[in-house]
Amino acid sequence: MADLAPNLLLIMADQMAACALPVYGHQLVKAPTIEALAADGVVFDNAYCNSPLCAPSRFSMLAGQLPSRIGAYDNAAEFASSVPTLAHYLRAMGYHTCLGGKMHFIGADQLHGYEERLTTDIYPADFGWTPNWDEPAHRYSWYHNMLSVVEAGVYARTIQLDFDDEVAFRGVQKIYDLGRKRDGQPFFLTLSFTQPHDPYITTQTYWDHYDHEAIDLPSVGPIPVDRQDSHSRRILELSGINQYRITQEHVRNARHAYYGMISYVDDQVGKVLAALKAAELADNTIIIITADHGDMLGERGMWYKMSFFESSARVPFIVYAPNRFKSRRVAKNISLVDLLPTLMALAAGQQKSPEPVVPVDGHSLLPLLAGDESNWPDLVFGEYMAEGTTAPCFMVKRGPHKYIHCRTDVPQLFDLDDDPKELNNLAGQSSHAAVERSLAETVGRWDAEEITTHVVQSQRRRLFTFQSLMQGQVTPWDFQPQRDTSKQYTRNYEAIDDADRRARIPYRAAPTPDVSAD
Repeated sequence: MADLAPNLLLIMADQMAACALPVYGHQLVKAPTIEALAADGVVFDNAYCNSPLCAPSRFSMLAGQLPSRIGAYDNAAEFASSVPTLAHYLRAMGYHTCLGGKMHFIGADQLHGYEERLTTDIYPADFGWTPNWDEPAHRYSWYHNMLSVVEAGVYARTIQLDFDDEVAFRGVQKIYDLGRKRDGQPFFLTLSFTQPHDPYITTQTYWDHYDHEAIDLPSVGPIPVDRQDSHSRRILELSGINQYRITQEHVRNARHAYYGMISYVDDQVGKVLAALKAAELADNTIIIITADHGDMLGERGMWYKMSFFESSARVPFIVYAPNRFKSRRVAKNISLVDLLPTLMALAAGQQKSPEPVVPVDGHSLLPLLAGDESNWPDLVFGEYMAEGTTAPCFMVKRGPHKYIHCRTDVPQLFDLDDDPKELNNLAGQSSHAAVERSLAETVGRWDAEEITTHVVQSQRRRLFTFQSLMQGQVTPWDFQPQRDTSKQYTRNYEAIDDADRRARIPYRAAPTPDVSAD
């Protein structure tokens, strides 16, 4: 199989924290399908998003470039059609490219290199969620609030379930259609689920996967708002942390439902894998499991993302290709911008992969997948330029040290080997002066003042444009799936036996008539 162009299947879950998966040490959460992939795959223990927010993280991942380079500032920043994505590159390399589920594209281009989309998106494609740094104290009606925690629990149906059920169904059907093609063209299929993103709601079935009394509480309890670091304090205030009294039972309910949603996603992954096997595509398909960011899940009294703490910024990253790579765990730091050059290298196989047409910030993970860690830079970068700040926040992680810098805030430095809960800020301590100085110099790669100017200008343009487009006749940019059913079932342009036969997996030619029987 190694000499064939591999099929590539990227499976994403929204807001799925690495620390909440059994693969990364959680003792309670049940995700046996993902565990099985990890057991025979390559597990990256220190994978990070490049922005702890949905749209910027996804745009950056697809482009292989840090958010500030492509204007991916927040959840309403337009993803420019001129930015080459991994879907463009793979399509140019001969791949069929297809997207199902959430990708949170903003703007009129809702494909970005994908030839087709199987579903609409769950979130709006317009500029309505644009933050405003000109009004830093403003609270947004569309922003996370604590109702997600207060109302956490069991519901029979939700928008998330409707959406993810469709993603799984359409994804499975697409895999069967790919198995029927039999033309040898490799595919790149992205299936992106919206769970376990808040609100923290699951069905009774998945709630019952867990003993409620056994649900673990955060390892670090609530820190009073006035004792939080300034960025965390702004995020808490923006989410209305004091609007409701958050009880221990609220926290337990939210975590319980979150775990249920992970088990749900795991079951959907199982359906997709079963379809791959049935369609006879499994042996030559490389599977990547990841997420756009994590979730604080009540750690330090914080929820959702928008933070560079581990629960928010660290993501699962698993590559399953047992015919190509031996199972192993990799401790080196990687980030989502590494996905583009990695998939290009995998698609190229024994040939040299083409050079990207613009500089990318990621590196191919192929050496790490093959067990060679000798030249890996072990350095990742993160940016945050959305609501909850009025200046760009930067994160650098090298080895065990994480450095967070924003010109409006006190810098933070953590040694995650000694302090995995990030409770001891080493910035300013003489014992770590050399490490801090080195990482601070690395932050010099950014021009914070120039980025701030670009962010504010972009916000002002988008806020005006959105208000204008909401007047008169509104023309949504949201993707509208179009389905051609003219060849889906039995039609009279072909014999009924032929229509049935072409849809069978495995395909078998019709038996030769026995003329002696006449």
